[in-house]
Amino acid sequence: MPTQYEIGVIGAGNAAEGIVHGILRNSILLEDRIIASDPNPQRRQLFEQRFHITTTDDNRHLVRESYIILLAVKPQQYRDAVHDFANLVREDHLVVSIMAGVSTRSLEECFPQIKARVVRTMPNLASHVGAGMAGVCAGRYASEADLLRAQRIFDAGGKSVHITDEALMDAVTAVSGTGPAYYYFFTEALMEAAKRIGLSPHYASLLAKQTALGAARMMLESGEAPGTLREKVTSPGGTTAAALASMRDSQVFEHIIAGVEAAFHRSRELGA
Repeated sequence: MPTQYEIGVIGAGNAAEGIVHGILRNSILLEDRIIASDPNPQRRQLFEQRFHITTTDDNRHLVRESYIILLAVKPQQYRDAVHDFANLVREDHLVVSIMAGVSTRSLEECFPQIKARVVRTMPNLASHVGAGMAGVCAGRYASEADLLRAQRIFDAGGKSVHITDEALMDAVTAVSGTGPAYYYFFTEALMEAAKRIGLSPHYASLLAKQTALGAARMMLESGEAPGTLREKVTSPGGTTAAALASMRDSQVFEHIIAGVEAAFHRSRELGA
């Protein structure tokens, strides 16, 4: 069935904003082939002004007129959101979800009238700057072409990986979906420490953020393991050794692992 839009985005939040930005920045689609819906008029206005795309508060209109439906609502709200338009979903639709914890089977069951083609994904916030990471997993009825279409969307905002075992999507959520927040949290602590030992807020921010960028680029571009790079910075009896010894005494490493495990379990709870 011919449609007016290639992609209809349901939920114009921060995650959707990064995804749309990547699609347009890389000319995957033109503005007139994307529509976004949201009940919040401020979010609709932001998408209209920033991306020059059509917006609506009518999900049923969006579904009728779109080929790919990108579900970007909160996982706690998706059943109510989907119920509103479920009877309009057709076999030629591709439903792409970015909702944490929500399985492809749960989404497929929302559309009992068809064998819904569903692809579950977990992107992250860095898609805003073209450095995102997304895990992508196909449901029972999604084709190889459907999977590739979904990956093309998320590759536009950075990179994607095909996850063949959906049980691992909660782990992807805990590591890379939630992951940027861990790095922001550490950078906040580094900035606060810098201020406490005498640096101005400006220099505290600049030094911490640029150090984070440099460390990330070294891990990606050098091909060396994080542990190897850490050892290169750490001289016996030096300043780095003192910092790491303090962090080990405080069990920072184990606390980070516990935090990721908490995110993993919460993702599973959201899908229950």
